[in-house]
Amino acid sequence: MSTVAQRLRRDDIERLRRMTAAERVAEALALGRTAAEAYAHAHGLDLTEARLRLERAGQAGRRPSRVMQGILE
Repeated sequence: MSTVAQRLRRDDIERLRRMTAAERVAEALALGRTAAEAYAHAHGLDLTEARLRLERAGQAGRRPSRVMQGILE
């Protein structure tokens, strides 16, 4: 890994350490929202359909559960 990449990684870890748990959760949710929006845009989908497809992809090959069946239907 390059020195620049190592420094950026260390800076990112330090930034996350300074955040409260609530701030880290908010950041994770924002990143997920941004990723879903990017996926929707890249595939010409609305946000709801993009999220559904991402959920289905995440569940592929896993043991079915009633909870996820309700979400994915």
